Amino acid sequence: MNLDHLVEHSTALIQEFCKGGHPITCAFSGAEDVVVLDLMQRATCFVPIFAVDTARLHAETIAYIHHVQQHFTLDLTWIKPNPDAVTAFERENGRFSFYEDGHLACCNLRKTEPLRAHLAHFDGWLTGLRRDQDPNREALPEVQTDPVFKGLNGPLRKANPIANWSRGDVETYIQHRNLPQNPLVLKGYKSIGCAPCTRALKPQEHERAGRWWWETASNKECGLHQTPEQILHSVEDLPLTKR
Repeated sequence: MNLDHLVEHSTALIQEFCKGGHPITCAFSGAEDVVVLDLMQRATCFVPIFAVDTARLHAETIAYIHHVQQHFTLDLTWIKPNPDAVTAFERENGRFSFYEDGHLACCNLRKTEPLRAHLAHFDGWLTGLRRDQDPNREALPEVQTDPVFKGLNGPLRKANPIANWSRGDVETYIQHRNLPQNPLVLKGYKSIGCAPCTRALKPQEHERAGRWWWETASNKECGLHQTPEQILHSVEDLPLTKR
C-alpha cells in the first residue's frame, strides 16, 4: 500500500472511530505519533490530546511537545503521577531501582496508573502504535478493545490508525508535511521514553533496542500496551458505536 492509500485509509478510520458523540481522547508520546495528530486534523476530528509527564522525560521531549501543541493549537493535557506515591516508592526502593529489579514497577507508578485514571473518563482513545515497532506488536490490530484499561461506560475502545505504517512511511510523511520532529530523533533515538531508560541506537539495532537496554528480555513494553484480549476486525464491530 503506497503512502497516499495509507493516509486515506488511516484518515477514514479516525473519522469512523471518532463519530457517534462518545468521549474520545488521543495519546501523544512526543515522538513519531505526531503523524496521528496531523491525520486527525485532516480528518477534522478534534478530540482532547494528552501526554504523560513521568517527571523523567528528556528536556528535548518536553520542549518538543510544547512546540507540537503550538503547531496544531492543541487542547493538550499533561497526565502526571501522584507525587506522594512517587516519593514513597523512591524512599522504599531507591530512585533508580529499575536498573536492578526491572522497569515495570516504575512504569506502572509513573505511566500506567495515571493513565488508568485519565482514560476512565473516556469511551475510546487513539494511539500511534505500529506493528513494526517491536516483534511483540506484529499482530497489533487497527481497532480493538483495550486489554489493560477500562472506559467511562465499561469496555474501552482503542484505535491504532497507523498500525500498518512502516517507520519509512512515517518519516516520509513527516518530511512531506513539514511536521515538527523531536530533536532526539536526529541524535539516533528512535523509540523515546524516559531519559534514564532510553539511549540512542547503535547501527543496525531495532528501534526498541534503545529502551531498557540493560534488560535481556525481548518484551520491551512498559505495561500500557499488551496483547489484546479481543481483536475487532473493523470499526463497525466496536461496542458503544452509535449508528
